[in-house]
This record gives sequence, C-alpha cells and structure tokens, in this order.
Amino acid sequence: MSLAATVSEKANLIWAIADKLTGVFKPHQYGEVILPLTVIRRFDSVLEPSKRAVLDTAKKFAESPLLPTLLEKASGYAFYNTSPFTFARLLDAPDDLEANFRAYCNAFSPNVRQILERFKPFWPHLATMSEKNVLYMVLKEFTTSKADLHPDKVSNLEMGYIFEELIRRFSEAHNEDAGQHYTPREVIELMVNLLFTHDSAALSGASVTKSIYDPACGTGGMLSVAQEHIASLNNRASLVLCGQELNDETFAICKADMLIKGNEADFIKLGNTLSDDQFAGQQFDYILSNPPFGREWKNEKAAVEREAADAHGRFSAGLPSISDSQMLFLQTAVARLKPGGRAAIIQNGSPLFTGDAGSGPSEIRRYILENDLLDAIIALPNDIFYNTGIATYIWVLSKAKPAARRGKVQLINANGLFEKRRKSLGNKRNDIPPDAIAHICRLYGDFAESEISKIFDVADFGYTKITVERPAEPEAAPEPAALLSPAASSDAAPKKRGRKPGGGRKPRKADASRRDTENVPLKEDIGEYFQREVLPFAPDAWIDEGKSKVGYEIPFTRYFYEYTPPRPAAELAVEIRELELELAGHLAALFGDGEERPCER
Repeated sequence: MSLAATVSEKANLIWAIADKLTGVFKPHQYGEVILPLTVIRRFDSVLEPSKRAVLDTAKKFAESPLLPTLLEKASGYAFYNTSPFTFARLLDAPDDLEANFRAYCNAFSPNVRQILERFKPFWPHLATMSEKNVLYMVLKEFTTSKADLHPDKVSNLEMGYIFEELIRRFSEAHNEDAGQHYTPREVIELMVNLLFTHDSAALSGASVTKSIYDPACGTGGMLSVAQEHIASLNNRASLVLCGQELNDETFAICKADMLIKGNEADFIKLGNTLSDDQFAGQQFDYILSNPPFGREWKNEKAAVEREAADAHGRFSAGLPSISDSQMLFLQTAVARLKPGGRAAIIQNGSPLFTGDAGSGPSEIRRYILENDLLDAIIALPNDIFYNTGIATYIWVLSKAKPAARRGKVQLINANGLFEKRRKSLGNKRNDIPPDAIAHICRLYGDFAESEISKIFDVADFGYTKITVERPAEPEAAPEPAALLSPAASSDAAPKKRGRKPGGGRKPRKADASRRDTENVPLKEDIGEYFQREVLPFAPDAWIDEGKSKVGYEIPFTRYFYEYTPPRPAAELAVEIRELELELAGHLAALFGDGEERPCER
C-alpha cells in the first residue's frame, strides 16, 4: 500500500472514532479528545513489545537511583510506562476505567507526562466521557486492529502524516485555521530540496552533524522531511532538529513524535517565538519555516520593540505593520542562521513591496538585500494551501552564496506549475507535482534564466525617494538692490542653500502644496534623472536633499508580466452579433414569433 493510501486509511479510521462522541461533545471538541488519545495509543503501541521487560526491571531495581536509566534501557526508548495496564487490559475492568486510565497515564516517564499535560481540555473531557458512558466504547475502538498504531504497522513517517491529517480535518470541520499547523507535503519537499541544493559536498562524510531550526514548527512536519532528505543523501549524517511552537496541542504532538523517533525531544520548545525566544543566542546550519502571516503582533509589541532597540537584536533592521508579524519571523531566520547557513521561509506577497522608503518593511528588505542575504524567491501556485488561496512565495536566504550568485537574486515564477486536484481540501485546489518540483530545483541549481526564471542585481530592487520642492506661485519679486542700503543689501542677500541639478539657486521658501516625490532607481544618476524627468515640466523645481531616502521593493509580478493585446474590434463585433442572434432565438422560443422582442425594438 502506498504511503498516501496508508495515511488516508488510518486517518479515516481514527476520524471515524469521533462518531462515538456525538451528543456528548460539540463537533469542535472532538479533536480535543481524539488527538491526545491518538498520541497515547501511539506510545502504548510503541512500548507494547517491551512491557514485560519494563515491569520486571521496575520490580527488580525499585530502590535503585539508576532506575529511570534502567527503565529506558529496558523499553528501548527514552521513555517508558511502569503501569501493568495497556489500552487492551484497561477494558478488563470497565467499572474502574477512568481511574485506571488516569493511573496508566501517570505511570509514563516524566517526559511523556509533560507532553500529555499540554492536552489541557482532554482531562476534564475524560471525566465527562466516563460519566456519559462513552469512555469504554472510545477506548475499545482504539484497541481494535483497525486502529493499530504499532510501529510495525505504521512507520514514524506515516504517523507524522496521520497526526497532521487529523489536525487538518478537525480544524476544517469547525472552520479553524488548519494552515497554521499544516503545510502541504509537496511544498515542504520543494523547500527542503531548495535548501540542500548546494550542500551535497558539505553533507557527505562519515560523521557529519548539522542543525536545523523551525521558529513556528507546528507538528514538526518540516523538520521531519528535512531529516528524511538528509538520510537519503547520507545515512551516516545526523541532523539535530530544533523548533519552537506556541500552540500547546501541536507542541505536544511534535514533541511526542520526536521522542518516539529517537530525536532529542528537549530541543522542541514551547512558547512565543517573538516575545519569548527559547533559542536566544543560538544559530543553526539550516532554517525551514512557514510562519503565520496576516497575524497581528500587538500582544508581543513591548518585547519586540525592546529587542528592536538593541543593535544586536533580531528586529533591529525595522518593524513591520502591527497587523502582520511575518517579517518578524523573516528577521528571526536571518538572525538565527550560522555563517554559511541557509534558510527557506514562506511569505505571502506583502513583504515583497509593502512600505515606502524609510518604513519598517522597506528597511528590513534593505538590510537583507544590502547584506546580500537574499538568494532567490520562488512564486508558488495559488490555491495550494488549506487555509488561503492567495499568492505565496518561498524566500531562500543564504549566508554562503556561491561566487556566481553574489550580488544577485534569482526570481522563479512557478505560479503555473501545478495540477488540479480531483477534490478540493479547504482552499487547496491545486498540487505541485514531482516533475514541477524537479524543474524548479533544476532552474535554481543551474542559476539559469528562462521564461520563468530571471536573475537581477541587488541594486535593481533599490531606489532613492527624492523630494521635489517648488516655490509658491507666483513668487514675489525681490526688491531692487539699488533701493537697499549697502548694509541692508549685504544682510538681505540670499544665502546659498545648494544648487538644483542644471544650475540655479534654491528659492528661499518651498510651497508644501506643490511638493512632490520621485523614485529614482539606484542605478541611475539622480541629477541626470532630475534633468530629464522633472525640469522640463517644472523648471523652478529643486531637490531637498535632506529628505532623500533609500528604499527597496521587489515587484515580482511586474518582472513576469506579459502584455496581451486586446482583441480586434471587428472580431468582438462578430461575437456580439452572434450573441444577439442567440438571445433573439431564445426569446422567440419563449414569447412566440408574433411577439415583439426586446432586442428588436
């Protein structure tokens, strides 16, 4: 059975268990019961083969200070459960089911109990299930072969997909934002392939260890795919997975998944990345992330502004609009990259162009571009995410550009590289097929130009915003010098205030109502631009150089715009006439030939 089929089948079976909750809970609460039970059942299945060994060890070395270490050795994992119960054995005493289930959960090792505590709504729901006599039925469903989550039946890779699929379904069922936890697998695969394109040599060898970080890790899907990719390149290489997540339940699922896979689960942190950075001062070889966009950061404002005021803080380059935090995550990626590191992070269209010269967003772009950190931007097809149909982009950042890419930025317009889904999932109507992923990565790896790939100098995205001043109209004529005393004439002489391009002195006073601005590309001489574009239309104008500001924007769509000429008028006239005749025929059938028809009046 294929991976997708296994994931779909198991997700369907677990999803169906929620039917047992009908009438006891509201639909939006189903996930608060089923998700934690799925996690517990997975732990139960993983530990089942070593159950007897763990119980024997617990009894034999009960007084030993080394007991936790011995129990881990007996279980074969960095966790264990010392209860005599399993899911199946719990059903043998239905009258004491709730108490025994709680005792069973409390017998897990501390690291698992810390995970289970994060499913906060589940524990009061457990009492309700017992009171309403549905606990036995739900647990029984989880013990059947249909919901067998033993590693021999469901791999770690498949289990990660199942968790994400369940979250997506439960979120979609009550109109929650599934996309904040779930990035389509093909998008992650594209990002991972882009991330490691230039690193084959660095990942070869017998004892390679690299680190990767996701500042909004959700259930850990991006980290897991990156780990799989590294293993496919070199199974002797190791990847240290690190991430931070705000949501309690997705954090718990991510940490449980890492623990079961044998990764260092303590490197998955709970908390708000923007205001409570759990990895302050640390840097990583790689960063992958799909942070929330269009989300305000009002609650984190004080902490963010404090860090922005620190020249060495993550946000010192500038602050975006309070209504959208995504460029704060973009700066986090920049700050957390090691020298030589690489990042791939998803953004919507706003960070490309929002904000005028001197604004926070423009200053963030300026910092990234002038420090030559932006390697490429890939425009993704619309309608590939579950929670939005808007345009999205992958920003590839690098602190180790190859020589040929230095001072350059590659833009790849992959907007048309998709295939339609047979059935929509939320807003997801399209997929990126494997051959499209390969094509995009080939264009990126070859640093090649084509119809959908263009290469620019960093300076192509910059401009100087100049302020053009003009005097009041009409300007009062100066008094004749002959009528002034020599002293007065000396005092009243106009002071030199700088020359406008092309000669002439600046007038004493500008008329604010006649003020204008021009954006001069960085590659153009401002004086020449002013002579050509301004003075022929405003001979009395000058530049207030004290107000000039450098800005950056990336008008992605403009670079790939293809002009489509309008259809000839004669062709349109024929089409209109055909439509009129068709309409007349419909009206004739409706009213009869003898009736006056509106189009014949």
